[in-house]
Amino acid sequence: MSKTFTVKAEAREKVGKGAARHLRRTGMIPAVIYGDKQDPLPIAIPYKETFLALHAGGFMTHVGTIEVGGQSIQVLPKDYQLEPVRDFLMHVDFLRVSEKSRVTVEVPVHFENEEASPGLKRGGVLNVVRHEVEIESPATAIPEAFTIDLTGLEIGDSIHASALTLPKNVTLTITDRDFTIATIAAPAALRSEEDEAEEAAAAAESAEAESEAEADKED
Repeated sequence: MSKTFTVKAEAREKVGKGAARHLRRTGMIPAVIYGDKQDPLPIAIPYKETFLALHAGGFMTHVGTIEVGGQSIQVLPKDYQLEPVRDFLMHVDFLRVSEKSRVTVEVPVHFENEEASPGLKRGGVLNVVRHEVEIESPATAIPEAFTIDLTGLEIGDSIHASALTLPKNVTLTITDRDFTIATIAAPAALRSEEDEAEEAAAAAESAEAESEAEADKED
């Protein structure tokens, strides 16, 4: 299960750009809690704590608790906005969740035992097609990450969704195909040699065909 966090927030009475700028000047940022068939709740949360939680990794899969107005609300971060130039955190959206809630999230994929892959030892390259995999999961049991073992993989091998170990009650959102997560690709030098060999073989076949055609004409 993923980690949790707790944030002490303040209810926001004023909304809009002017109110948001005032909050940021005081070390707070605007946020909103929505979902669970309740009205959206505008809040203000501490910038520093939230920024550190965001950059600690796994922020979007961590269920947290927001304490505001004498109540504790269990939430899952669903979206955030950054100021494009300074990477300044501007706003966060939270979804209300409970033990019965099921959510759709993207979980990161990690790889281990690269040194035990013969293909990578020979100079192959790990080509990651999907750095994250979208799943549907109980809100309180979101996997921290999926780990894939590269032991024994050769150049040309592919890793598919079926290689993932899914916890109980966790399902992939893509169910119509065994999609590719990563491949062990040939190094550029080897690909060049293979291309040259293919071109040489094609040229030889073409020359042979031309010779046979000339021979037929003479006959």
